[in-house]
Amino acid sequence: MVTDLRTAERFAVNQKITMLVNRYEIRELLPDGSTGDLLAFAQQKRFAFKEEVTFYADENRTQAVFGFKARQRIDLGATYDVLDGAGQPIGWFRKDFGKSLLRSSWHLGFANSPVELFGTERNKNIAIARRLWEFIPFINDLPSPFLFHFDFTDPEGTILLTSQRKRSLRDRYEVEVPGARLDGRLAAAMAVALDALQSR
Repeated sequence: MVTDLRTAERFAVNQKITMLVNRYEIRELLPDGSTGDLLAFAQQKRFAFKEEVTFYADENRTQAVFGFKARQRIDLGATYDVLDGAGQPIGWFRKDFGKSLLRSSWHLGFANSPVELFGTERNKNIAIARRLWEFIPFINDLPSPFLFHFDFTDPEGTILLTSQRKRSLRDRYEVEVPGARLDGRLAAAMAVALDALQSR
């Protein structure tokens, strides 16, 4: 039985390397660490005036099931709305540009709710080392060797979402949503954004 992404507690995000577009597989994460069924397939539009990523039910992209899109044109402080297949809001997120100068930080919110999560890189030293790597000429074009881990907590400090980059030839992330207290579509959108928009 295929897991419903909306209530998934664990899944993997695998980047598919292509020349023209960024693509991501959202797959069920099995107890042994391997991946199972495809839960969604994402494609990022490049060179668009507004950043946009659409998630489909399968790799043939026949049915869009959700996605996220910037409210304004490319902007360091842009807010991204996460919408379902019918265009109804699921939530939103935005990068905290000031706090991200040394340690990437994000705000994540739910549709029709004042609750806001705050996410940041767990390891400050890795965050700083990754920033230095990005400033080295030529080297910064190579895949980053640093594994980073993001934790998103509610105002009480409870972790509702984690995303951890794993060591592999292509970008791979393991995502956990403890107790499925966060819509998995919102979690998947945020996890893909952590890769696709990290350098913004």
